[in-house]
Amino acid sequence: MLIGKVIGTVVATKKDPELEGLKLLLVKGAEPDGRTSGPVLVAADAVGAGVGELVLYAAGSSARQTVQTKDRPVDHVVMAIVDTIEMDGQVRYEKDR
Repeated sequence: MLIGKVIGTVVATKKDPELEGLKLLLVKGAEPDGRTSGPVLVAADAVGAGVGELVLYAAGSSARQTVQTKDRPVDHVVMAIVDTIEMDGQVRYEKDR
């Protein structure tokens, strides 16, 4: 799993039928403190994440292991919304409630 931040959404009215019903998110890689870094990617949303949230996502064949993405043509999937990241005994990230 990788850490990312949802920075936007993607709307595609014409798409392969296997992608019907999937919410597509723009995700940028993130550090444990929530700062973004790295490339932007499109990920299928399996958990109802929203813009601005820190998430865990999977890539490659692992992206097709959730109930929503099983056997679908996706390379990335958001599979968790992060509440807290603690590292070396210090809280590095905490979700605004």
